Parts: sequence; C-alpha cells; structure tokens
Amino acid sequence: MPPTTAIGRPSNVSDALARRRRGVPSVIFFVLSAAAPLTVVAGVVTTGYAVTGVTGMPLAFLVVGAVLALFSVGYVAMARRVENAGSFYAYVSRGLGRPVGVGAAWVALLAYNALQVGLYGAIGAAATPVLERLLGVAPAWWVVALVAWALVAVLGLLRVDVNGMVLAVLLVAEIAVILVFDLGQLSHPAGGSVDLAAFSPDSLLVPGAGALLVLAVTGFVGFESCVVFSEESKERRRTVPMATYLSVAIIAGLYALSSWAMTVAVGPDRISARAGEQSVELIFNLAAAHLGDTAVTIGQALFVTSVLAAMISLHNTTARYAFALGRERVLPAAFGQISPRTGSPRVASLAQSVLGLVVIVLYAAIGWDPVLQLFYYAVGGGGFGVLLLITTTSIAVMAYFARTRARESLWRRLIAPGLAAVALVAIITVAVDNFAILLGVAPDSVLRWAVPAAYPVAALVGVLWALVLRRSRPDAYARIGLGAESAILLAAQDFGGEPTRVRAGSSR
Repeated sequence: MPPTTAIGRPSNVSDALARRRRGVPSVIFFVLSAAAPLTVVAGVVTTGYAVTGVTGMPLAFLVVGAVLALFSVGYVAMARRVENAGSFYAYVSRGLGRPVGVGAAWVALLAYNALQVGLYGAIGAAATPVLERLLGVAPAWWVVALVAWALVAVLGLLRVDVNGMVLAVLLVAEIAVILVFDLGQLSHPAGGSVDLAAFSPDSLLVPGAGALLVLAVTGFVGFESCVVFSEESKERRRTVPMATYLSVAIIAGLYALSSWAMTVAVGPDRISARAGEQSVELIFNLAAAHLGDTAVTIGQALFVTSVLAAMISLHNTTARYAFALGRERVLPAAFGQISPRTGSPRVASLAQSVLGLVVIVLYAAIGWDPVLQLFYYAVGGGGFGVLLLITTTSIAVMAYFARTRARESLWRRLIAPGLAAVALVAIITVAVDNFAILLGVAPDSVLRWAVPAAYPVAALVGVLWALVLRRSRPDAYARIGLGAESAILLAAQDFGGEPTRVRAGSSR
C-alpha cells in the first residue's frame, strides 16, 4: 500500500533533517564525544594493559588510526556522491545492492543501539564515587541511569546545534583534563627517565597483540558518524572529509599519548600489573599522586560527563539511522518524521529513548550487574558490529566506483579502500578468536559465540526483508539507499506518478 501524504503539503520526510547547521567543529564534537576520550583512557587502555600484558597500546592506537585513515579515503570520496543520514546502509546499498544494504542497516541498528544503551550501565558506576565524595550519598545505579536517560531523551528532541553546544563544553573540559593528567604523568617518570619503549614495534609484535588491536578499535567507535550528519552539514563536500580525517588524527594522537604517559609514570615493566590491580582507578590514583585530590575530583566528575556525552552523541547517531530507514519505508513511515520546530528525527529519537528505559528497568528489576552484564557485553558487542560495518563498507566503496565509473583517482576508488579492507578482515579474524577476552567471559561461555553470531543473523533478516519489499512493495524497494532523494519518489507517488522500480545508476 503506498504511503499517504497530503497532496500539496510537504511531508515530514521531504523536509528531511535540519539543513546547514553543522560545521567542521560541530561534527567533530559529536564524533569525539561518541569516542568518549576519558572513558577510553580510564577504561579501555587500562583494561588492555591488564588483560593482554602487552605494552604496545600506544603503537596499537597509531596502527588502527592508520587503517581507519585508509578506509576514510574511499569513504569520504563516496560521501561526495551519496548524501544519507544512514551512511553505512546507504553506501552498502549503492555498492553491493539493496538487499545487502538493508542487511547492513539491521546490523547498524543492532550495533549502535547496543553501544548507546550499554552506556546506561556505566553511568551509575562512574557517578557513584563522585556523588560520595561531593554529597556523601551513593544512589543505586539505576537512579543515576534514569536521570541520565531523561536528559538524553530531552536533548534528542531539541535542535541538533543545541546538542552540539552541550557536547562542545563537555568535550573541551574532558580533553583538557586528559592532557593535564598526561602532563603530570610525563613530568614524574618512573626511574627518573622517559621511556619510549611502548612505541617500539617489538612492544606490539608479541603474543596477545591481536586482542590489543581489537581493544584499540573500540576506542575509535564514532569516527564514522561524520557522514551520518552529512545532510545537516554546512558545505558537506568540505565539512565531511575534513571532520573525518581530523577526528581520526585527534583520536589516534590523544589515545597514543595518554596510553604512553601511563607507561612512563608507572614503568613499562610494571604497567600490566598495576592496571590489573587498580583498573579504572589507575589514572585517578596517578593524578592524586602527581596533581592532588582536587584534580582527582575534577577528573572523576568529567568521567561521568564523558559517558553522558557519549550517550548523547550515540543517541543522535542511532536516531538518524532509524530516520533514514523510515524515510525510505524500510522501517515504518513514522520513523521518517521530523519535528517541524527543531528539525530532529522525532519518532526515531523517542523510540531510542523507550528502548533505553526498558533496558534500565529490566536490569534494575532482575538485579543484573550493570557494568559487566550491560556495559561490557553491550559495548564490546556493539563495537564488533561497527567493525563489521566498516569492513563491508570498504568493499562496497570499491564496488560502487567500479560500477559507476565515477571520476576518482585509482588511490581513492581502489587502492586505499582495498588495503583497508584487507587489514580490517584481519582484525575481524583476531576479534572472533579473542571474543571471550573482549566480553570478559570464559572461553566456553555461550556468549562467546552468541554475541558475534547475532550480527550475521541480523544481516540475514535484513536481506530477507529487502527481498520481501522487492516483491510486495516495489515503491519502497526503489527508495532504498537514496536518502533525501527518496522524498522525490515519494512526492511523485503522492501526485499519482508511477513508482520507480530501480533508479538509474543504482544497484539492484
């Protein structure tokens, strides 16, 4: 049945997202907030040292950054030709065909929802020491999570530039504290001298390095969302490439510096043992020794805002994926509606908030561990899903340029994305082999295979749904991957035009 929209009145879909509200700084704020710098430095880095016993974490961040920079070459080249809030979904649809694209969309929804919702489990644990220190109270984790949930739900319905201002303030303070902590560590080297051993290839080319690379990948989750905001960007041909490359460079540099500073302060030969003993508290204990209690209090408070900022950014990213699918009728049409007042994806944002509320209430009622069974499981699994999407998109970029014969250099359309795809497949292989370590479960745990297996299942369901649409709703099938252009087809249908089964130049 064709979608219904009043003739002569623009639909919420045709209005699309808020236009020309985001420049390079605004996009970078969203990307780096999703990457959650202080959460990664305090959590992922210390966990990497403790679990693997490998000291090459700084080099691992640089290696992963180089791979993602290669990926970005073809990614942003395609972004100049494909404008869509559901970037991976749109790119895979254009490169590998609509059915595979919908399969990627289902994977994206699963991965990003897991990442965003999983952070509700971390916010309570992050806030408890701060509230105890400042107010002398220790509320249950779910109370803190519900407060954070309400804030994220409200911000998700506001203008996107309002979200950007909030994230800008939080992110600048967060990075400033990280750099102050790094300076304190580097100015107090263990043994009296600064050691560069963590950047030596020998520090990474050892058993356990594969798990370290996987952990490093999780620190970059969010960089790909530059393209998600392409429809809302000012001068997107300039904004998207610049924001993407700068985001990768900033993330790689910041994490490499911070993880190296820890080895300098503790000593490369003792970092694994100290990280295993103190875990997340390691960076704050070092700050207390070098900078005093006030610096610790500020750092712990910003650890809370780091998680909160990531939740806001991922909420916006996830809502825009659902919006893109609703606009093209892959999801119910309601998901493609926007707020006339704010330009935000209203229904998609509300749906994301409802999911978060259900998860918080469920975990609180059953009594599951919010850190291990929500945060670690969901964020670890979600990061793996994003890794699968990036790899598939690398292949799709090559296929797109091969099919369309668009004018791009051989480096952009084949060599860079090809090298990235090979490297990413290698990381996926290592990730599957080390999934028990990523989740912190026993090697024989059912979760060790159930979590990664959820993504092929989701992809298969998406492919089958696309085939159903092709047979039963060719008008919806024709709009898959078209982004804002899908509104043109919708308008033509509303005025009595015939649905276009396959758009010229697009993939079946």
